[in-house]
Amino acid sequence: MTTEKYPTGADLLLAQLAAQGVDTCFANPGTTELDVVRSMETQDAVRCVIGLQENVCTGAADGYGRMLGRPAATLLHLGPGFANGIANLHNAKRAHTPIVNLIGDHTSWHLPFDAPLSSDIESLARPVSGWVHRIDSVADAAPAAAQAVRQSLAHGGQSATLIFPADYQYGTLDAAAGSSKGEAVAAPSPSLSHFDLAAGVHALRQAKAPLFLLGGGGALSGLGERAQKAVARLCQVLPGRAYAETFPARSERGQGLPVFDRLPYFPEPARQVLDASDLVVLVGALPPVTYFGYEGHASEMVTPDRLLLLSQPGEDAATRLEALAEALAAPAYVAPQVPMPEQPTGELTPQKIAAVLARELPDQAIVSVEGGTCGYPFYAASAAARVHTTLTNTGGAIGQGLPVAMGAAIACPERPVVALVSDGSTQYTIQTLWSMAHEGLNVVVLVAANHQYAILRNELRRGGAALGERAAAMTSLENPRIDWVLLAQSYGVKASRAQTAEELAEQFAKAVATSGPSLIEMAL
Repeated sequence: MTTEKYPTGADLLLAQLAAQGVDTCFANPGTTELDVVRSMETQDAVRCVIGLQENVCTGAADGYGRMLGRPAATLLHLGPGFANGIANLHNAKRAHTPIVNLIGDHTSWHLPFDAPLSSDIESLARPVSGWVHRIDSVADAAPAAAQAVRQSLAHGGQSATLIFPADYQYGTLDAAAGSSKGEAVAAPSPSLSHFDLAAGVHALRQAKAPLFLLGGGGALSGLGERAQKAVARLCQVLPGRAYAETFPARSERGQGLPVFDRLPYFPEPARQVLDASDLVVLVGALPPVTYFGYEGHASEMVTPDRLLLLSQPGEDAATRLEALAEALAAPAYVAPQVPMPEQPTGELTPQKIAAVLARELPDQAIVSVEGGTCGYPFYAASAAARVHTTLTNTGGAIGQGLPVAMGAAIACPERPVVALVSDGSTQYTIQTLWSMAHEGLNVVVLVAANHQYAILRNELRRGGAALGERAAAMTSLENPRIDWVLLAQSYGVKASRAQTAEELAEQFAKAVATSGPSLIEMAL
């Protein structure tokens, strides 16, 4: 006589996630998630990728979702574990990335006793989640998983967070309780808020100097290929200008595409761009505001009377732009001829690094950019590079560059991935190197090592102020200097150091041609 084994709540949840197309889980589990770990033993539809710190897991889920437009899951331990991952969930929220977060909690009957790791998980989750749900029974596990996937795809993409008490993970559902598989949930179709084409045509014809502000995301976003080409046509007939938002979630770049720069970070140069335009068209971008509150600068950089909303983030911007181009009889798109930067020589500078990368970047690469030292120079130079995708730090919470690169590499294993990062912010999620080595991912990490928090020093020097001795010490990474080569090697990542443009070009070409992750410390 055999005893039938009934599925546990964890079995039901994983099966339902797989049925909805979730095939990857970035996990840092603890005691309250062990039954989900046990359930992983019985199925192979969901790949489990281990991160040594929760912000690695959430950042990787962000990179994965940006590239595929569908959610990965995270598996995190109670409120404190989730809190460790909030910074990159903040960035993912700004990027409109779909993610399903699974947070284990104490058994339901243990919660009233306020054990040391008890916390208000819902309050932690709500600021970075579009939807939060506490599973309240074994039978609720599968329906909750299906709803979480649906919610993650709503509103252009968001985090959906499930809180999963341990007793509902290991509890079983007998045959009398009904089917455990559930129905597949259709993804929401791309939304379209109201847009009056005739009114848009009239506004553009009346404008003397229109500017298109392009937001990044999926293929139909303002920085997808179709939208960029339509905007280039519009700029030619109006005439007008176009800029990418300062930190786009995703943008397509390279040869054959228009040469649109990013809106500057600091308010003075940003206002020079915006103030010259009597109409700013929001193409999947939010109204531009200063990154911080600066005395003497209004937070809103464009007054509402000068704004025209073409599409919200996450909507189909490409179709509307193409309709505008046809209505205005815009000429056919002609790809610009962008000269390749000359091969730089000598000691490294941010501009030389950008030139080397633009020349050597493989076709269809994905570049995760974090840090101002090389980020802006590369974005400017990358118009001449082979066609590639750029992912930037949308929310400003540092520690994104490596995890987003890791998630992108898992989402698109056929594409080479480059992480162009700075030394200060990369220390926040340095544990990502171990996961890259563990998974054998083809990621080349380029670390700009200037041994300082350069962005803070630039802020301190605003208005011509001198950098004081204490301020210099508080923004210095000199004592002791981090040895990136030894650090990477300790995580199992091949590493080298480049001090000249010639060395960087040689080492980068070798790293791209070598299987597995590599790191190059770029000495500045």
